[in-house]
Amino acid sequence: MTQLGSPHTRTDMEHLGFHVCVNDLEEELIHALGTTRVEALLDSQGDLRSFRSFQSQPAWRGREPEAQMWRFLRSSSHRNLRYARLLVEAAVDRNTLPRPLDALLTAV
Repeated sequence: MTQLGSPHTRTDMEHLGFHVCVNDLEEELIHALGTTRVEALLDSQGDLRSFRSFQSQPAWRGREPEAQMWRFLRSSSHRNLRYARLLVEAAVDRNTLPRPLDALLTAV
């Protein structure tokens, strides 16, 4: 790695073959799909009502919907694992892969 220099930006890292998510892949997928599509996915899995209840909790009221979705999906390990696959499948189906995942798949 020392021969590669000192990358300082996300673009520098991408030129070296590293494709970085801001927080994690789930967050990137939520942004790529948009809140309307993620809500439709939650609804199709029977979780929209639970999500609405989560949104009304004092700690989450008024926060950005993307942040609420991210936290809701990560609030249970089972849900996190299930939705990781579902979000990727939805993004692939709609050709809306997040930049880091798209760049990685293009590189391999």
